[in-house]
Amino acid sequence: MREVASLAGVSPKTVSRVMRHDRYVSDDVRQRVERAIAELHYVPNALARTFRQGRDAAIGVAVPDISDPFFAAVTHAVEQVARTRGVAVFVTSLGTDGQNERAAVEALLARQLTGLISTPVAADQSYLRPWQDSTAMIFIDRRPRRLAAESVVQDDRGGGYAAVAHLIGHGHRRIAFIGDRLAVPTIQRRLDGYRAALKDSGIAEDPRLVRMSGAVDERVAADVHGLLDGPDAPTAVFCADINSAIALIPVLHGPGLPEVALVSFGDFPIAASLQPSLTVVDQDPAAIGRFAATRLFDRHDHPEGQVPRSAVLPVGLVVRDSCAVGDSDQHPLPATGAGSSVRVAGA
Repeated sequence: MREVASLAGVSPKTVSRVMRHDRYVSDDVRQRVERAIAELHYVPNALARTFRQGRDAAIGVAVPDISDPFFAAVTHAVEQVARTRGVAVFVTSLGTDGQNERAAVEALLARQLTGLISTPVAADQSYLRPWQDSTAMIFIDRRPRRLAAESVVQDDRGGGYAAVAHLIGHGHRRIAFIGDRLAVPTIQRRLDGYRAALKDSGIAEDPRLVRMSGAVDERVAADVHGLLDGPDAPTAVFCADINSAIALIPVLHGPGLPEVALVSFGDFPIAASLQPSLTVVDQDPAAIGRFAATRLFDRHDHPEGQVPRSAVLPVGLVVRDSCAVGDSDQHPLPATGAGSSVRVAGA
C-alpha cells in the first residue's frame, strides 16, 4: 500500500479510503490511485490486516440449515449488508438437535470475527459469555437462553393468531395445527397464537387436531391421513412452518382425501404458483437479515453503552386462494392478530 501511495503521490491512508470506496475521495485522486493499483497489480492482504488489527474483516452466520428457504433468505440479506461494508460472511449449519451448536459456533469465533449472527438451537448459550466482550453478537428467530444478548424475532404469536382468525372468518370451526417439534420456540409461539384465536372466537380446542410431525415427510403424511380420514375431520389446516407445509401439500393434492383450506406460516418460491395458490404468513426473512446485520455493525461501531435489546418484527398475512377452499362464506372477514397485517396477493 505504501508503494501504491508513493506512485500515486498520496498517503497510504488515502489509498485505504479509495479501497473502501469512500465517497469523499475526489475523482482525480481516485483515478491516480486506481492507475497505481493497476500498474503495481496491488491487492489487499487480508491476512496481514487480520494480524495487524487482531480481527478478521468478516462476520459469522450460524443457522440451523442453510438450505432452508427462510434461513437462506436471511443469510442472503446479511451478505448484502456486509458487502456494503467490505466485510466477508462465513456461514455454517448447526443442525436442529443442538448437539453441534457449540463446536460449530466456536469454530467460527476462533477466526477472530468482527461479529456473530446466530440462531440458537441448543438449550444453553452461556458458553458464549467469554466471547461477548470482544465480539458483537445478535441472535435471530429465537432468543438465546442463559445469556443476556440482543435478539430479533418475528411476531410468531401474532402471525399464528392472524392465520387462524382468517380461517375462522371463512366459517371454519375445526382447524388442525401441524408443525415441527414444540422444542422449537417459534412453533410454541405459533401454537399459542392458534389457541388464542380459537379461544377469542369461542371455539373449544380439540387436542386431536394438534399434530407435531417434526417436519418429516412421512410423519406429516401419516398425520394428515389420520386427521382427514375420520368422521370429525378438520375443514382447514394451519401449517406452522415452511418445511411442514412443503411436506403437506403433495398429500393434500393426492387422491382420496377431502379438500381442506390451508394457511402456512412462511412463504416460499412456489407457494404463489400452486393450484390453489397458498395463503401464507409472510415472515419477510430479508427484513430480519437486514435488521440483524445493521444492528450488529452498529454494536461493533459503537460498543459503549449498548444494552441487550429484543426486537419483534411484524408479520403479514398474504391472502391467496387456499384459505377459501370449501368456503361457504363468500365475504370472509380478514381478521388479524396483534402486530400483524393482511394484504391480498397481487393487490
